[in-house]
Amino acid sequence: MNTKTNIFVSHPLLLSSLQLIILMMFVTQTQPMRLHTDSRWIVDESGNRVKLACVNWPSHLQPVLAEGLNKRPLDDIAKEIVEMGFNCVRLTWPLYLAINDSISSLTVQQSFHNLGLSDSLAGIVLNNPSITNLTLIQAYQWVVMKLGENNVMVILDNHLSVPGWCCSGSDGNGFFGDEFFDPEQWLEGLAKMATLFNNTQNVVGMSLRNELRGPGQNVTTWYKYMQEGAERVHSSNPNVLTILSGLSFDNDLGFIGNRPVSLTYNGKLVFELHWYGFSDGSAWASGNPSQVCRNVVNSLKGRALFLLSHGWPLFVSEFGIDERGSNENDNRYSNCMFGLMAELDLDWAVWGLQGSYYLRQGTVELDETFGVLSFDWSRARNKTFLQRLQAIQPPFQGPGVSKVSPYDIMFHPLTGLCVITTNEAQPQLVLGSCLDAEAWGYDKSQQTSTLTSIKTDLCVEAQGLGEPVTLSKVCSSPSVSWEIISVTRMQLSSRLADSTAVCLDVGAGAAIVTKPCECPDDGDHTCDPAGQWFKMVNSTRSYKSASVFSRREEILQELM
Repeated sequence: MNTKTNIFVSHPLLLSSLQLIILMMFVTQTQPMRLHTDSRWIVDESGNRVKLACVNWPSHLQPVLAEGLNKRPLDDIAKEIVEMGFNCVRLTWPLYLAINDSISSLTVQQSFHNLGLSDSLAGIVLNNPSITNLTLIQAYQWVVMKLGENNVMVILDNHLSVPGWCCSGSDGNGFFGDEFFDPEQWLEGLAKMATLFNNTQNVVGMSLRNELRGPGQNVTTWYKYMQEGAERVHSSNPNVLTILSGLSFDNDLGFIGNRPVSLTYNGKLVFELHWYGFSDGSAWASGNPSQVCRNVVNSLKGRALFLLSHGWPLFVSEFGIDERGSNENDNRYSNCMFGLMAELDLDWAVWGLQGSYYLRQGTVELDETFGVLSFDWSRARNKTFLQRLQAIQPPFQGPGVSKVSPYDIMFHPLTGLCVITTNEAQPQLVLGSCLDAEAWGYDKSQQTSTLTSIKTDLCVEAQGLGEPVTLSKVCSSPSVSWEIISVTRMQLSSRLADSTAVCLDVGAGAAIVTKPCECPDDGDHTCDPAGQWFKMVNSTRSYKSASVFSRREEILQELM
């Protein structure tokens, strides 16, 4: 009898729950999806890239249940995840769920009753009545199973030890040897969870520990236990990717450059990074956005991005913004972040799915302003932010993406849209879906270069201040030569016939126009040039032989 069966039998359930468990056992004991790494890419068994485009779903707080099951049926939430374009969930869990029977053996009903969460429990009974008598570990498996039924991959993330909110530097959960972070218990818990999901098809990875931190953190101990933890997971479940976080709240992996991780197995190691606007304090709001973007990206190169050129996948497993749109620090950070995420075509997991929490830091039904879903879990909280996420969900490049020659996409981070051409007699350049993005040729090795449509061989030409750019057959005049300026490498500048310098911008109707270049490198923190930021993103995915301007009216309405 396997581990899953032992756990289920050890906790008597009502008949309806037993029926659910039988179904769960049947579904989870299918052939697992085996991902592995190929240099910096995550690929499937055929060697084709699988880009992780995930959303975080917390299940590590005091109730120890995936958030939101009091708001909607679990299957509906899983389907919503798919409809929003995510292919993966980073599902968090507390260590004590695996090693402390007094927690894992509690039923959902008992857990919520003990916390005085009667209203939340009533919502669960209404929306997900079949889980109320499941134990917490069984309910966790049930969430994984429902995600699998909807073809959603899962990464199991050990978020902390004691159930609760994460994270601070002094909460006792931060680093090996802290009050609630016994290394041997942690290794035991990893092995148990890896074994539990050994035959679960959609569990593709395990993140060993979230945001290592605190005064006791050090590189020597990191190598000792993170390598041992990876080995323990792999020996218990060789199907999953082993995902290692760095130090300082997962902001620092720089030490890997001096001493590579040494494991007895190959092709399963992934590193993870966290990057929020608040990771850099208030620098985004108090500084010039171009300069701050340049400085932060340069810092990230030394702390994590170098891993890509060393042949290791880098998974940005947490990032996000206050989706109310009123946080200037977050808004400015997000423009730089989306540009970099698209340029490097990184794997990622946004924080977070949850519109609210059952209980967080003593507050019942706390609103999560970083949540992709609204407070009542009924809709997307911020459609524009979701649109930006959807632009970077499909892969731009990597093994098996396609066999076309590399080209550039002009990506607009502020909106999550790309430059496309209309199907009119005299085509115009406008913002549209990145799935329909025009394929451009641009020689980045030159100081100036033409922006040439690969489809038509026509060149982008600047016409006048505030006027739409055009496509020209004559590709030799100064007004068709474009230079990437500013320290962000995201402003494209040309000169008009009278030598006036202009930059690409977005005008009425999402048309691509030229305007005076905005504060590319000066120190004025009040000036934000993000509307003029266009990232030239290298791509090899197939593009249409004829331009398609899809969703025009919808896009125009969203931009108004």
